[in-house]
Amino acid sequence: MADRLKNKNIIITGASGGIGAEMASLCAERGANLVLLARNLEKLNLLKEKLQSRYQVEVDVYKLDVSNTDDIQAVFSEILLQRGHIDVLVNNAGFGIFREAYEAQIDEIKGMFAVNVVGLMACTSMVLPGMRQQGSGHIINIASQAGKIATPKSSAYSATKHAVLGYTNSLRMELSGHHVYVTAVNPGPIETNFFTIADEKGTYVKNVQKYMLKPEYVARKVVDAMLTPIREINLPRWMNAGSIVYTLFPRLFERLGRRMFNQK
Repeated sequence: MADRLKNKNIIITGASGGIGAEMASLCAERGANLVLLARNLEKLNLLKEKLQSRYQVEVDVYKLDVSNTDDIQAVFSEILLQRGHIDVLVNNAGFGIFREAYEAQIDEIKGMFAVNVVGLMACTSMVLPGMRQQGSGHIINIASQAGKIATPKSSAYSATKHAVLGYTNSLRMELSGHHVYVTAVNPGPIETNFFTIADEKGTYVKNVQKYMLKPEYVARKVVDAMLTPIREINLPRWMNAGSIVYTLFPRLFERLGRRMFNQK
């Protein structure tokens, strides 16, 4: 397992902080060459310096807003020109805003879909031809437990993650004959700056603080699964059990879980 990522080319979007930066560190530790993408180039450069000084790996960084599909095409074309091939793509960039549906702003909804769904698809489409041709590779899409259990005040965000799961499941079947793995990662709430935007009032974070996942833990689970045929990573396990119960008994689950769901 320790050598599986050695000299592999790995792209991570949303790599300037949170689980993106943690995954980058773990991949570098295991000898992978990295391409790190995010909107904040300053943070990416600091991370690059840190990783290259600590590990004997190549690290390239590019400023990229994945809501801009023209920029995705340009940046990924440059990456492919420089690296030749990609072994793993981690679609980690994403954001959410928690509001009740009647309060949701159309621009916010469009923004979430542009980043969480269309941007993810656009990044994936840039590496698919090469992975199909080389007969290997791994697409890892960071989705959410919100893609399995929709809750109040996250209607638009949950919709984007449902879309990611639908896309991921279809893609997995399409690529099964090409030896390209496709994994969905469905974490619950993680201790990152995600909630700075998503939870403006801070009430959700306050209410679920004791359940929040550590970014290092989530990152390690993802990196451990790279270049293996794992279908989904669901964290924490008890929350994923809830999604199974929800699928089987949706009305009962919604009734019994109403109080907990309204903690946002």
